[in-house]
Order: sequence, then structure tokens, then C-alpha cells
Amino acid sequence: MANVATPSSGRTSTGPAADALFEVPEPTLTAAEIASLALSLAHLGAGPQAATARRALRHLMPPGADHDEVVATTLATLTDPLSATVADRARVIAAAITDHRVVRLCYGDAGAHVTIREVEPVTCLVHRDHWYLVGWCRLRHGVRAFRFDRILAVESTGMPARPRRADRYLPFQKRRRSV
Repeated sequence: MANVATPSSGRTSTGPAADALFEVPEPTLTAAEIASLALSLAHLGAGPQAATARRALRHLMPPGADHDEVVATTLATLTDPLSATVADRARVIAAAITDHRVVRLCYGDAGAHVTIREVEPVTCLVHRDHWYLVGWCRLRHGVRAFRFDRILAVESTGMPARPRRADRYLPFQKRRRSV
């Protein structure tokens, strides 16, 4: 039950009417919005504002929800600060997404093969304990996901990227069927 100080008397009252004054609707954010918030937080470092913002992000998960191991790990990754070098790369990627600019990546894949790729960044997401850049890879002519920890270097090319809707690039999204 909420305690509410009434302006006229300075006294505190409690009860359903007082609770109704401060009811806040549950946030309903899309996966793309949560990913954007998390990316913005990821490169803030460990300052007091960043810690408060990460705590707020944790509250986006429904209280008492039965989280499986994947969700719990993903939430931890979303709310942990990135290392300084990865955070620097995240800043470049975030700016490129916002400004619709192509980035050039030096990328080492799982087999340790290094390629230079031009990517039109669309969004970032987290799955388990890894951050990913999702975008249109000009080298492979298709949508690709690049793990942040495998991005060895990133720079903006300054070239404009085609604006693309993030919800079309996120996994597990319902797709409309062609009729």
C-alpha cells in the first residue's frame, strides 16, 4: 500500500485511492526498443547513471516470471557493462545505426578467418552471453549477425546506408505470409 502525503494537511494517507494516484502502467516495449536501450547502456561504462539505468532495464522483465537459463543469461549480458575496447566499438556502431551510415568491420569468424566487410547496420541484440550487430552485409549480400567480441575493428565509412526496419531483422519475429 502506498503512503501519500496530502498537500493540504501534510499528513500521510494510505489506501486504494492513494495507490491509484501513483499507478504506473506496465511498460510495453518491443524487442527492438529493448535492444536499443541496452545498446545505449552498454557503452556508458560503470558510472552511477549507468548503474541506475541498468537496474531500470532489469525491471523491464516481468516480476516473478519464470525465467529459463537463456533468459537469465541474456538479461545479465544486457545489464553488464562492456569492456572498454568493446564499448568503443559499440559507440561507433550505435552512431552508425542512428545516422544510417555504412560501417567497415574487420571481423574474425568462429574459424578464425578474418574478413573486411562493409555492413549496413540495422540493430543490435543480445543472446545469452553475447552482443550481436545485425545488418546487411555487402560482402555476402544478405542479413548477417556479427558477434561484438569478434569485431576486431570498426569504422564508419561515411557512406549512407539504406534505412531498414529493425523488426524485420530480429530473430523470432512473426513474419507475414505472402498471399
